[in-house]
Amino acid sequence: MPTCAASLPALQALLSEVSAHNPFYGRKFTSVGDSAKPASLDDFRRRFPFTTKAELVADQLANPPFGTNLTCPLPTYTRCHQTSGTTGLPLRWLDTADSWNVMVRDWAEVLRRAGLIAGDRILFAFSFGPFLGFWLAFEAAQQLGCLCFAGGGMSSAQRARVLVENGCTVLCCTPTYALHLAEVLQREKLDRSRSRVRILIVAGEPGGSLPTTRQGLSDAWNGARIFDHHGMTEVGPVTYEHPQSPHHLVLLERSFFAEIIHPITTKPVQPGEPGELVLTTLLRIASPVIRYRTGDLVVRATEGSVEEEGTVFQGGILGRLDDMLIIRGVNIYPSAIDDHIGTVVGSAEYRVTCNRTQALHELSIEIEADATGARRLEERLQTSLGLRVPVTPVLPGSLPRFELKARRWRNV
Repeated sequence: MPTCAASLPALQALLSEVSAHNPFYGRKFTSVGDSAKPASLDDFRRRFPFTTKAELVADQLANPPFGTNLTCPLPTYTRCHQTSGTTGLPLRWLDTADSWNVMVRDWAEVLRRAGLIAGDRILFAFSFGPFLGFWLAFEAAQQLGCLCFAGGGMSSAQRARVLVENGCTVLCCTPTYALHLAEVLQREKLDRSRSRVRILIVAGEPGGSLPTTRQGLSDAWNGARIFDHHGMTEVGPVTYEHPQSPHHLVLLERSFFAEIIHPITTKPVQPGEPGELVLTTLLRIASPVIRYRTGDLVVRATEGSVEEEGTVFQGGILGRLDDMLIIRGVNIYPSAIDDHIGTVVGSAEYRVTCNRTQALHELSIEIEADATGARRLEERLQTSLGLRVPVTPVLPGSLPRFELKARRWRNV
């Protein structure tokens, strides 16, 4: 995958520091040859091994509590966060003041790209737990001169009132929760016309880059602009929405060296072909990841106007490799089902059940829609996927709502 040649000096500086002072990577790099300083980006890709989450988890279990992926002396670290644990055991992640500030700067860039300006009032509608992104976004917004409201410890009804009564102009949460909060405003008889929200910053789910979900969100919030991005605790903020193509995500090139590989052969894929995103953190030296297999499925965009922005991922994050299901020989990602549902019935809440007790796995869907909408969805899935997926209409408000990443898929 072509990438900016300017990454090489930053990559060489990172590897020099990490090879000398980071025990985890010092051990991994014993096999790279005489020099830990790659002569080129191709040399780096050829000689340096991938890093997996399983390795990092094993390292922390063997060296509790923080593991050995630390480039600086332990007393210099000032922040501890952790992953959500949705794809395995949670990882603790430490940062020094310097590595933290690198990520705050990147988050500020995301917010600027979203259109935030000094004086905006932003509600962070989630509980401030141990996860990295919430705290970074809050601090970055403060540095931009925004008035920040922390939504931790509040019910959805309380957040809705904070949003309206304080004239918040920006809402930051998952796409699912933004839809839910719009419902709460209506349920609490808070006039949505009083909402001053002009930007919704969403992440944590693929929906922010799906046209149907974006339209449903904008409709629910009086035409507000929808802005997508993504990141991970292990790497920090990674992308922001393309300014002219809102269903694409742009890599923060100054902070990352990115590769896209075939998930089985690990060979680079061609632009336009789907593959697994691999990231190296160029500036988060205190707690780096090098050639980290993220598990995210992406496609590098090839349109000329899009490529002018640098490395661009077409359609955003298409899904996670470990989320893919094989149903009667058909490969299915949850984001594909999301898109079909949004096209047929809009922003209706739903739940998908995967029955694994049969020799051939089966899907079924419950959806808060009328019988006509459910039937139309069945027909669309049959036509587009070649699968019969039973769709059952259920009463509005009967399915679970989610504050963080929605868990609409369940296995039985």
